[in-house]
Amino acid sequence: MVNYTNRVMVALESCMGYEIAWPDRQERAESSVHFVSLGFPGCVGLIDGTLVKLSQRPRDDGETYFDWKSNYSLNVQVVCDENKRVIYFFARMPGSCHDVTCLRRSSLWGRLNSPQLFDFGQYLLGDSGYVPLERLVCSYKRTEGDMDKVSFNTCIAQARVGNEHCIGILKARWHSLKEIRTQLMNAGENAYVIRWLQCCVILHNYLIWRKDDWSEDDHPIELEGEDEFRPPPHGVRHTNRRGIKRRQEVQDLCLEINRRPGVLLYR
Repeated sequence: MVNYTNRVMVALESCMGYEIAWPDRQERAESSVHFVSLGFPGCVGLIDGTLVKLSQRPRDDGETYFDWKSNYSLNVQVVCDENKRVIYFFARMPGSCHDVTCLRRSSLWGRLNSPQLFDFGQYLLGDSGYVPLERLVCSYKRTEGDMDKVSFNTCIAQARVGNEHCIGILKARWHSLKEIRTQLMNAGENAYVIRWLQCCVILHNYLIWRKDDWSEDDHPIELEGEDEFRPPPHGVRHTNRRGIKRRQEVQDLCLEINRRPGVLLYR
């Protein structure tokens, strides 16, 4: 059984290049058109972190895997498009790590300003677990009674439902992702778990492409919602001016679109 499982995983991994792929220029343009209706022209994807629970404490540095939900877990960063297809994921960090830290350790961080990933004015949309960057627009951690900020957070939450559904469907389809039943003893087992996660994502995308729609009426999913507030770790607390300016620009345009006659802000 182990041999058969490994052979299937090898076969699935051979499909990774085109099953998990960043959208090309045309696909990004189509995504941007979709998000215009939600008030976010230029958005090409949604980013969020999710915790994949481990059944046992890892042998080495086990305390670093202990997350804020009092479980041992991996922090998995997921970027998806409007069709709930995963276009990027990163799963090498323990559960205690902040989303910002995980993003900084990923290969995506060094390519956020790459013209191969983003055209002019394009960006990702995230929750308050991130910090505002030129290519990453996130919601406010504290609105301080500012109704524009409250409305903007509401708009982002409505747009990000797609990412929450993507993660919910992924875990509902592959129940092993609700709890990985193995103890991480060495680097080899760590790599195996990451390969397992990768294969689940490949299968998820395969079914998305083949129009195997998930019926939430027949198979309800568990939405994780936004994590409780945790301040960014030392070194990323202060965001750059470009990120703050970019968020303000997106906020102004978003509220302008959603406050037009005939548009319901709180859908």
